[in-house]
Amino acid sequence: MIANIDEGEIETIEAFAHCDGPCGVYDPASARVAGEAVQSMTKKMLGLTCPDTGEGESMAAYLNTMSRYAAIKEEEAQKCKDELLVLWTDFYKPQHLEANPNLHQTFWQAAKLCSACKVEVSAVHAQELMDAIEEIHNQFWAVKGREVPWIRAS
Repeated sequence: MIANIDEGEIETIEAFAHCDGPCGVYDPASARVAGEAVQSMTKKMLGLTCPDTGEGESMAAYLNTMSRYAAIKEEEAQKCKDELLVLWTDFYKPQHLEANPNLHQTFWQAAKLCSACKVEVSAVHAQELMDAIEEIHNQFWAVKGREVPWIRAS
């Protein structure tokens, strides 16, 4: 409620919102970008060839590159999970379940895939994560009554 004071009179104005923040601040695009980074780092990790362990300099370079890819993959998987959970818990309301009866299962599975992508190096799970994010993208924009194409950065 907001109190409006005008020449000694107090007028109460009630305001309502269906989201925690003003409409327009929610968008699954940030989850997509993080998911793409997870998939990219996973592909890079799977594409690296481990040198002979006796080659000190080559092995050090390999371990450095692999650890950097792993750190980025885990950070981005956590970002993706955070973005999805905010969207799930702050944007969606009970009335959205009518049009999307599998909403909770979709988000729960996507969050579990973020966790799997953090602890594994799986091209299959990285793709499943991207597929789940695409489904969330489509559900989100349908709720908003808009057709927004699914476009990947890479």
